[in-house]
Amino acid sequence: MTAADLLTDEEGLLPGGPRLALRRAGEGAPGRPFLLVHGLASNAKVWDGVAKALAAAGREVAAVDLRGHGLSEDTPDTYSTEAAAVDLAALSGLLGWTGDRAPVVAGQSWGANVVLALAAEHGGVAAVACLDGGWGWLGAQFADFDSCWRALAPPSFDGTHWADVESWLRTAHPDWPSEGIRGTLGNLVELPDGGVRNRLTRAHHREILHSLWADDPRLLYPRVIVPVLLMPAGSGHGGRSAGAIAEALTLLPKVKTSEYADADHDLHAQHPERVAQDLLALDAWADGESA
Repeated sequence: MTAADLLTDEEGLLPGGPRLALRRAGEGAPGRPFLLVHGLASNAKVWDGVAKALAAAGREVAAVDLRGHGLSEDTPDTYSTEAAAVDLAALSGLLGWTGDRAPVVAGQSWGANVVLALAAEHGGVAAVACLDGGWGWLGAQFADFDSCWRALAPPSFDGTHWADVESWLRTAHPDWPSEGIRGTLGNLVELPDGGVRNRLTRAHHREILHSLWADDPRLLYPRVIVPVLLMPAGSGHGGRSAGAIAEALTLLPKVKTSEYADADHDLHAQHPERVAQDLLALDAWADGESA
């Protein structure tokens, strides 16, 4: 069975908000559902391998395209970590994922900041997973936003063709399953001449990056009272993220780690089965907390 066989594309119009596209699996399955949130300039399809594994374990899953990303509505304004968290809170209500059905939420990279903000500011979640994100603060790394933007602005794809991007991805990530490659290609739009562009506009990318520079995630930690799993990739505890991870371990009330020492930043694309197992273990921990 492939992810395409398993997953359905839907969209929901949030009350007073944008129309968000979803990738859903395992609908109607018993137990606590999982809400999966992508990173900056990414999309829901990158979660396909994880969603397939969770659904095969008998769980209900929704991976969401945040506003301006993937197939979701490109609203003219309001792009920030907090705006995305507000959208997720409304989406959970729309899905009926409240009370005993409050989901385990997992976010990768910027998505980790979003799910932490959701848990701290809005509640309604059973547990939080942070995949290679949610720690560290760009405001501590860059004295002003202009220097931050110069360093982290997205690349231009002028003169690049879709086939070249696909070939590069397969060469650069030979150990990624096909769902991870296809999902990553979903970050781009193929143009009529075979060229590509980012789905997320450059202006909206800048707005979100500004929120990452302006908002210190450490201020959220004490208010996240549900279990949190930190899932650092690559060097993790031993690299430049070590200090930020150590702070998170100190400030988050209920926290564990699962380190992916040899993984890429998109560890959900690279290791979907292991990520799914970690999320199921997090769900079991949340069950123990609520027992």
